[in-house]
Amino acid sequence: MQMQPEKEWDLSIDPDTVRLFILKAKAISAGVNEDYEDGGDREVEFDGNGHDTHQHDGLAEEESENLTEIELRELINDLNVDEAAELVALVWLGRGDYEAGEWQEAVSEALQRGNKRTAKYLLGMPLLGDYLESGLDALGA
Repeated sequence: MQMQPEKEWDLSIDPDTVRLFILKAKAISAGVNEDYEDGGDREVEFDGNGHDTHQHDGLAEEESENLTEIELRELINDLNVDEAAELVALVWLGRGDYEAGEWQEAVSEALQRGNKRTAKYLLGMPLLGDYLESGLDALGA
């Protein structure tokens, strides 16, 4: 029987929780459409000939689209101090600010900077999901 090597990093935050955050962050990013103008969304082609432009009531859709962001904000706010610091450190790792070997430094820095605006800080990053995913990959989690 072969034993698996012990992980160098013992995460307080469950990697599956981070994966949930990744999914929600990517859903939020996908919902942002930079070519949105005057309530019109992308052109839809039917049968190769006709075109239809999706029109919507912006307020009704905006409210439902924001639910994912609200949920993610609440989930991040519910993290304890260590989990929140690790989440921020994962972002920094995924963004390339730190290397995997500097994990403890990143967590220490995040703990020192820790405040009650962690969700606002993280949700302000358009590539949050990608950074978290890269951070987990770097740790092999």
